Amino acid sequence: MSVHSFADSLFHTRLKASSGALFWIGLALVVVGIAAIAFPIFSTLVAALLVGWTFLLSGTLMFVGAFSIHGTGPFFGSLLIGLLSVVAGVFLLFNPLAGALALTILLAVVFLIQGAVELVFAFEMRPHTGWLWMAISGLASILLSLVIAAGLPATSVIALGILLGINLLTTGLGYLFVSRAIQPA
Repeated sequence: MSVHSFADSLFHTRLKASSGALFWIGLALVVVGIAAIAFPIFSTLVAALLVGWTFLLSGTLMFVGAFSIHGTGPFFGSLLIGLLSVVAGVFLLFNPLAGALALTILLAVVFLIQGAVELVFAFEMRPHTGWLWMAISGLASILLSLVIAAGLPATSVIALGILLGINLLTTGLGYLFVSRAIQPA
């Protein structure tokens, strides 16, 4: 047995063992995706607030952590990054709709990277059953990133929530189909 076929066999054995987890992750993503599509303004606001809280909390930790760093450069660098993160977090928490453009750009980049990763995953699975569904999910993510980028800066808050929901839905369906295709006998 060649090293490649051994690695391929090991990959598929591990993949089959995780089919149950893939199913539940996929189902959760489908439910959240449908909710995001049904309530796009709400989903955009939730995303903005989540990012705001993340920036605020991580910035606070970086700011406090800066005082344990020795050396002028690293201290002031960590202090500056912490303060900028806190400011960005506060801005998003108090102006979630104003931060929608930055989140829209970030979402376009994330969808592009996610689509690329899903395509690589799909081609790693190929020719096994279910690979095509993951490839479709990857292509959908890449297409969504291009739609977002093409609509900038006029991409509305509603479109952002809908695109987020579609991405979550297609990713969830991809995971569901893959989990059913690789289910252990």
